[in-house]
Parts: sequence; C-alpha cells; structure tokens
Amino acid sequence: MIPAIIIAGTHSGCGKTTLACGVMAALRVRGLVVQPFKVGPDFIDPSHHTAICGRPCRNLDPFMMGEEGVVQTFASASAGADIAVIEGVMGLYDGLEGGDLGSTAHVAKVLGAPVVLVADVGGMSRSAHALVRGYASFDPAVRFAGVIFNRVGSPRHRQMIEEELTVPALGWVPTEKAKAVSSRHLGLAMAGEASMAAFGAVCEEHCDLDALVAAASSAPTAALPLHTGAGASPRVRLGVARDAAFCFYYQDNLDLLRRAGADLVFFSPLTDPLPDVDGLYLGGGYPELYAEALSRSPCTRALGAAAADGMPVYAECGGLIYLCEHLASDVDYPMAGVIPADARMNPRFQALGYVEAESTGTSPLLPAGLSFRGHEFHYSSVDPATDARFALRLTRGKGIADGRDGLSEHTVLAGYSHAYMTTRFACAFCAAMDGWRRRR
Repeated sequence: MIPAIIIAGTHSGCGKTTLACGVMAALRVRGLVVQPFKVGPDFIDPSHHTAICGRPCRNLDPFMMGEEGVVQTFASASAGADIAVIEGVMGLYDGLEGGDLGSTAHVAKVLGAPVVLVADVGGMSRSAHALVRGYASFDPAVRFAGVIFNRVGSPRHRQMIEEELTVPALGWVPTEKAKAVSSRHLGLAMAGEASMAAFGAVCEEHCDLDALVAAASSAPTAALPLHTGAGASPRVRLGVARDAAFCFYYQDNLDLLRRAGADLVFFSPLTDPLPDVDGLYLGGGYPELYAEALSRSPCTRALGAAAADGMPVYAECGGLIYLCEHLASDVDYPMAGVIPADARMNPRFQALGYVEAESTGTSPLLPAGLSFRGHEFHYSSVDPATDARFALRLTRGKGIADGRDGLSEHTVLAGYSHAYMTTRFACAFCAAMDGWRRRR
C-alpha cells in the first residue's frame, strides 16, 4: 500500500474539502503523483480532486462497495501514484443511521490509513482542545496523525490554542474568505466552473506538509488485492453523456463497463448530435440549469426515435429528467419525451440517502432479481403516467414514488437511483447493447 492520509472533519462545513484540495495541490507542486479519493457517495468534490491531481478520483464507500470493494478500488487506483489523499465525508465518525458503517473512520480502519482532523476553531480557543481530544480518543482503532486548525483569526488566536497542545498540529490555516468556492442546490460548483487549486499555496504556507507526508508513509505496506475482470463480452459502443448538464458518474462504473465489453464514447447532449453507438448512459448532473439548450439540441430530438427502435438506454436522476416529456422549472421546457412522465423542480430536497434496489424484470435491460446499492439526492420530482411501468423495487430509499424506481419504456431504464454497478449489472447492460447491435 502506498503512503496514504485521510483528511477528515469535525463536521460538514469545517473546511475539509478546501483543505483536502489544498493539500493535493501543494503535493502536486512538489512533484508528487497524487491519487485522490473521496469517502461516501459524492460526485462534486471528486470533480475538484480530479482536476487538481490529473488522475480520476475514486469513491470509497463501504455501504455501496463492501469493505473488500474499498480495498480493491484503493489498490487498483493507487497504482503508479506516490501518495493517496482521501477526503472524508461529514464528521469523522458519522456513518449510516448514526453508526460506524460508511463513515470516514470506517474507511480509515479498513485501509489502516492515518487521519488528519480539520477543526474549525473560529470563535473558540482553549475549547478547541476538548473538541480535538474527544475525536482523537473516541475510537482507539482509528490512527490519529494530527490536526489542522482552520479559520485561525490572528497570531494571538493561534498562540492561545498552541499553549496547551496535546495532539500534533499539522497546520494553522487563517480565514481565507476571498478564496471561497461558490455553492448551489446540490453542493459546491463543479470543477469546470471554479478551481480550488489556489488553496495549494495556502496549505504550503500554513501546513506542515513534510509531517503530513511522513504520517502518510506510516500506512501499512501489506499487499492489497486488485480488481479482476468482469468476464468476456462482445465489444459494444456505449455513448456516455458528459458535459455541464450531465457530469455525475462513478469512475468505477465506467471502468466496470469497459471491462464488461463497452467502448465508451463521450458526447454532449447540449451540443452534439446523437452518436453512432449501441446504447446510452445518461448520468446525473444539472439538466435544469440547461433546460432551454437541451430542449433545442439535435440530440434531444433524435432520442425518441432511437429509443423506439430499441436502443438500450440507462439513465440516472438528471438523465431521468432529460428523458421525461417536460421539465417544469422557471418555465415549462419540452424534453426528450422518451418516458411517459413529467418532471418539475422543487425548492427543497425530495430525497437524500442510500438506496438498495432489485430489478423486477419489467425492463429488458436488467434481469429479474438483479440487485445493487447506490444513493439518491435530488430536488426534482417526477410525475409518471398512470400506466407507467416501474422496473426497480427499493428496500431502502424513496425512488420515484413509494419505493418504486426505474421507469421502463422500450429498452430504456430511467430512475433516481445513482447505482454503484455490479459486474452482473454491467454485463447485462452490455449484453442488451450487443443484442440490439446484432438486430440492427
């Protein structure tokens, strides 16, 4: 296992993403090859990690992947890197339903990686020690490397905290409001819209990077198993929508589809015509921000005929909205009209959390009984026609309505669940594409 460090937080909003990105950028400037990771089901923070490190960020989520999956993804993605930097999720010990499962601490224990805690000390001085000591001693199985004190107000503020240190201080970062990255309804702006690389200079100046790298080097050196192939499958061409409107994908899913036999063809539904492919993968993102452009794009106009002809299409969340007949936002925009449903944007979250799904066999895309895990997070809601068919039954999660998800029409499957695909899922999707390719 390569040197690895986890940048964790006391809570959401403490500055963990900013400082994780800053550490990655500073290590890159030093000439290190940095492999980024993100704990939990997140697409936005990984976009910043990928842009900074020049290597695809991978999610590490014990609930969706299992502990073995976490180890496998870490091992395979870290090949060729000098150091791995893992950004945590929420607070260090926050897991599923108030437990340990899926928490940053859980991942730290699975990998044996040391933790650096980001503590927001704005508005406190001596109390910071009670906070940090509590985190450091809460679970003795978590290897605690030190703390980065964030939002330090002045040299005097630092001095007041420094006088009673018992946990190694690896950084004293002053308030840097001018470098804040803007947010919107689903979180931070994507990496293509705002850069967090500027925080590298902040971390170089205010953090002890040598001590951080030394702590990372204390990670176990035991050999870790690598991913095995998904099995032989005919080569098919899979169009993957990737632009400002569709940008939420797990890198592991894309790799799994490749191993299952798919050649990935990236395209933009905003500007490109429908590509010459055997199937489509329409991920999540922000179609509501580009609804007018999507309603006028050549791809949108061609989708209905392709779906009616039997092209396999798998769509998640934003992709689901795109395939609806209309999207009601500030105005009513026509969408692709592939599935019998209308979508609308709402002022508050409609669903947020993990999902467990099982295919009912209604869709020819996935066989009955196929199960997977994933998550859902969206502000939109979808109103399907009364005769709409659902192809996924959720034992956890809300879905489109009352635990039902995955609207099925032709060989199209579109739902709110962001799937962490299994080998069986990827192979079934590729088999459906191969069948349609042969029939054409």
